[in-house]
Amino acid sequence: MSPELISILVLVVVFVIATTRSVNMGALAFAAAFGVGTLVADLDADGIFAGFPGDLFVVLVGVTYLFAIARANGTTDWLVHAAVRLVRGRVALIPWVMFALTGALTAIGAVSPAAVAIVAPIALSFATRYSISPLLMGTMVVHGAQAGGFSPISIYGSIVNGIVEREKLPGSEIGLFLASLVANLLIAAVLFAVLGGRKLWARGAVTPEDGGVPGRGTASAGTGSSTGGTGTGGAGADTGTAPAAVAVRPEQETGGAEGTGIRLNPARIATLVALVALVVAVLGFDLDAGLTAVTLAVVLSTAWPDDSRRAVQEIAWSTVLLICGVLTYVGVLEEMGTITWAGEGVGGIGVPLLAAVLLCYIGAIVSAFASSVGIMGALIPLAVPFLAQGEIGAVGMVAALAVSATVVDVSPFSTNGALVLAAAPDVDRDRFFRQLMIYGGIVVAAVPVLAWLVLVVPGFG
Repeated sequence: MSPELISILVLVVVFVIATTRSVNMGALAFAAAFGVGTLVADLDADGIFAGFPGDLFVVLVGVTYLFAIARANGTTDWLVHAAVRLVRGRVALIPWVMFALTGALTAIGAVSPAAVAIVAPIALSFATRYSISPLLMGTMVVHGAQAGGFSPISIYGSIVNGIVEREKLPGSEIGLFLASLVANLLIAAVLFAVLGGRKLWARGAVTPEDGGVPGRGTASAGTGSSTGGTGTGGAGADTGTAPAAVAVRPEQETGGAEGTGIRLNPARIATLVALVALVVAVLGFDLDAGLTAVTLAVVLSTAWPDDSRRAVQEIAWSTVLLICGVLTYVGVLEEMGTITWAGEGVGGIGVPLLAAVLLCYIGAIVSAFASSVGIMGALIPLAVPFLAQGEIGAVGMVAALAVSATVVDVSPFSTNGALVLAAAPDVDRDRFFRQLMIYGGIVVAAVPVLAWLVLVVPGFG
């Protein structure tokens, strides 16, 4: 058996173990990089670590640290409730508010699961209170997160654009962002029409006593007891999970009239300014997103150290481990020539368009059960050799792979889908699980070929 084939089989084993045993795929990838690099490729430690993505490590830590501070001091909660107040309680607009909000959060740097964990409990509580389909609300949250997930300063966008630059492929940061945004927006529109959105327009606005805040009016605040079983903490009461706890924390209440929500204070104002500054620095002055985010986080931490202590624990270390591990293993694959070997094999099919659609389906199927960013980190380099032939547009291919690998995160086996399932109060969870699984299967079957038709066949890039 050739060394290249062994390295690919090891990658498959990593995905299988990560999926079936709930082991962090990044940790598995580090172990695989050590084993394959040492025993198969005859690499020393320096050769193995040559593929470690130091720049992406800084981006991941810096951006998630800054966003963790925003979450710890209540800035994200303020954003959620401010967005709801903007629509004046119109029920039909609430799913779109949640879509836009999660999109905005991921677009400015939040990790997709973090954005879903923040918004999903509130969104699903609204769904319960106002009789909105939980499938509609949950999928709107996930697709919203993916809609903003490829902005130039987002985690996904930084990762994919970094891989494209490293592989010396033609790239378009704005094109990648717009491809994901438009794809998820169109899917959300279809979902809204099919899952009862038109009926919501006839419902008007929520009553003033609801206050635009879920869990109010029918429960005793802080007790979790109500006729419907929700309350302020009920969104996750029967699941034992934490996401519901990010809704409205007691220390953030204003003590004012019902429905006034969370007020701005100096820490939240400074955090909002920092988030805007990050966008301006990266887009306006082309500064490094990771270093800029770390600097802004340090400034906020110095001024409000209590928030910083809580925020450090909320940095997405598992995501950092995942991405750095997978990309380090990909570096080993590149070092031993596996990438070129596999790419030539795919290109050897003789029909580049067929190879392209097969890669899109591989990305969708694997991502429905494992990590989206992990599979993108592996597939884009695998596509490099046949992209170099010039018959397939690199910009369109990368965008199609990105869309195919992320829209399937509605699967209940993925992190985002699981968060939505856990955050839904007062639902038949077995039925909701089946709904998410069926919908995820439809997305896996339909989206890759549609992305291929729209983005790859015309030859963009």
